[in-house]
Amino acid sequence: MPHDLNVTTRAHTAPHTPAPPLTAPVPGAPAGMPGTAPVGVTPVVDLDTGGVIALQADGGHRGNISSTVETVRALAGGDVPLPLLLTLPTSAVIGGSAALAPLHEALRASGRRPREVILTVRGDFAQFERGSLLTGLDGLRAIGYLIAVGDLGGGHIPLDLLADAAPYLAVLSRDLVAQAARDPRRAAIGEGLAALARGTGAHVLAPGVHDEAQLAAVRGWGVRLAHGPLLTPGPSGRVRVPLPVVEPKAPGAVLGPRVQEFLLPAVTLPQEASAEAVVNAFGGEPSITSVILVDEYQRPTGSLDRSRFLLSIAGRFGHALHGRKPAGRLADPARTVPRTTPVIAAMQVAGRDTERVYDDLVVTDEVGRCMGVVRVADLIRQVAAMRH
Repeated sequence: MPHDLNVTTRAHTAPHTPAPPLTAPVPGAPAGMPGTAPVGVTPVVDLDTGGVIALQADGGHRGNISSTVETVRALAGGDVPLPLLLTLPTSAVIGGSAALAPLHEALRASGRRPREVILTVRGDFAQFERGSLLTGLDGLRAIGYLIAVGDLGGGHIPLDLLADAAPYLAVLSRDLVAQAARDPRRAAIGEGLAALARGTGAHVLAPGVHDEAQLAAVRGWGVRLAHGPLLTPGPSGRVRVPLPVVEPKAPGAVLGPRVQEFLLPAVTLPQEASAEAVVNAFGGEPSITSVILVDEYQRPTGSLDRSRFLLSIAGRFGHALHGRKPAGRLADPARTVPRTTPVIAAMQVAGRDTERVYDDLVVTDEVGRCMGVVRVADLIRQVAAMRH
């Protein structure tokens, strides 16, 4: 997944077109956003990469437009560079442009553009108000806002609204997420709603994740975005996303396919390559997540994670300090796994270093030469599939 934030508006005329990717913000902090989260917001985390891709405003839940406007004003002037999720009552959308004018003005005064805001519509509405609601959502989308539908599985939002409103994001009910780990019936509802939302082309967000059991449940539904107390930044300002818990299995149990089935080509450079050469390698292809340094026999000697390396270079005097010097000075030891390693064993290797959980694993052949890399996100998806 690219590390540049690329949030664009999706056309309302194609409800079954997959939503555009919601990706990590900058080439920095794959396990979280740099610095601590601003007061009044909760990080929305991509569970595959650990990146913070948006911020949920904590206010605006009183069911009226005034509380949403107050939230925007409270955040004005703060360092909130990521897309902002705001709660918007359906009554305000149904009320038309006059009802929404205070929100537009508050956002304008705060310096935030519509394309940097995701409006989560919540609340009841009568059937005869449905047409006005859809018209209002079309108008907001035309201005540039991204639209989300909230409280799925707990509120009184008709499910066919997902087809008519074509939201960018579908937000599950907090109560549903809270109870799913202990209630198989609610877990079935959550899995069905997540599949339904993805089928209409929307991303799915699980709010209020408090513990690893809830995280495991929503991961099992195929949900990729979440926020909650479990996913808040620690003292270092980084978000640590727990890896899926691998339950002990009896001897001889299936450990999953071998990592060579998930092999991707590695970008390799000689171990004496300069940092400038690595910058050029990353700049030539945004999808590259790592560069592997190898010796004359193609054996890996170091690994350069895209995010950490570019942060070092982009820092003050970074290029002057490192540009012409060997890139190995900034490299981490390569995390290698033989090509015959089962997925479960590879996941255990990935989890040994909590600072590098999402770094690519380097796959080697029988004599230790680099064959390619595997991404931990691919292994996570395989483990989730095995548990079903």
